[in-house]
Amino acid sequence: MVHIGQEIEQELRRQGRSAAWLAAALCCDRTNVYKLFRKRSIDTELLYRISLILRFDFFRFYKPFE
Repeated sequence: MVHIGQEIEQELRRQGRSAAWLAAALCCDRTNVYKLFRKRSIDTELLYRISLILRFDFFRFYKPFE
Protein backbone atom coordinates (compact mmCIF):
# COMPACT_ATOMS: atom_id res chain seq x y z
CA MET A 1 0.00 0.00 0.00
CA VAL A 2 1.32 3.42 -0.95
CA HIS A 3 1.86 6.15 1.66
CA ILE A 4 0.91 9.15 -0.46
CA GLY A 5 2.06 11.73 2.07
CA GLN A 6 5.58 10.34 1.95
CA GLU A 7 5.49 10.27 -1.84
CA ILE A 8 4.48 13.94 -1.94
CA GLU A 9 7.25 14.85 0.49
CA GLN A 10 9.84 12.93 -1.53
CA GLU A 11 8.81 14.60 -4.79
CA LEU A 12 8.82 18.02 -3.16
CA ARG A 13 12.38 17.42 -1.91
CA ARG A 14 13.45 16.01 -5.29
CA GLN A 15 12.33 19.29 -6.86
CA GLY A 16 14.23 21.27 -4.23
CA ARG A 17 11.10 22.97 -2.95
CA SER A 18 10.07 23.64 0.63
CA ALA A 19 6.97 22.87 2.64
CA ALA A 20 6.43 26.63 2.89
CA TRP A 21 6.45 26.89 -0.91
CA LEU A 22 3.82 24.14 -1.23
CA ALA A 23 1.74 25.72 1.53
CA ALA A 24 1.73 29.04 -0.33
CA ALA A 25 0.73 27.30 -3.57
CA LEU A 26 -2.12 25.48 -1.77
CA CYS A 27 -3.15 28.61 0.18
CA CYS A 28 -2.75 26.89 3.53
CA ASP A 29 -0.46 26.98 6.54
CA ARG A 30 2.93 25.23 6.48
CA THR A 31 1.88 23.08 9.45
CA ASN A 32 -0.93 21.64 7.30
CA VAL A 33 1.64 20.54 4.73
CA TYR A 34 3.63 18.72 7.42
CA LYS A 35 0.39 17.00 8.53
CA LEU A 36 -0.21 16.05 4.90
CA PHE A 37 3.20 14.32 4.77
CA ARG A 38 2.08 12.00 7.60
CA LYS A 39 -1.16 10.94 5.88
CA ARG A 40 -1.38 7.55 4.21
CA SER A 41 -4.30 8.74 2.05
CA ILE A 42 -5.79 12.10 1.09
CA ASP A 43 -8.79 13.52 -0.71
CA THR A 44 -8.57 13.08 -4.50
CA GLU A 45 -9.30 16.75 -5.20
CA LEU A 46 -6.37 17.77 -2.99
CA LEU A 47 -4.15 15.15 -4.62
CA TYR A 48 -5.13 16.51 -8.04
CA ARG A 49 -4.24 20.07 -6.98
CA ILE A 50 -0.87 18.92 -5.63
CA SER A 51 -0.24 16.98 -8.85
CA LEU A 52 -0.84 20.14 -10.88
CA ILE A 53 1.31 22.31 -8.62
CA LEU A 54 4.24 19.88 -8.64
CA ARG A 55 3.64 18.77 -12.24
CA PHE A 56 3.80 15.15 -11.11
CA ASP A 57 1.13 12.47 -11.55
CA PHE A 58 0.64 11.11 -8.04
CA PHE A 59 -2.28 9.06 -9.32
CA ARG A 60 0.21 6.73 -10.99
CA PHE A 61 0.72 5.11 -7.59
CA TYR A 62 -2.90 3.93 -7.77
CA LYS A 63 -2.87 2.50 -11.31
CA PRO A 64 -2.77 -1.26 -10.80
CA PHE A 65 -1.63 -2.49 -14.22
CA GLU A 66 0.83 0.05 -15.58
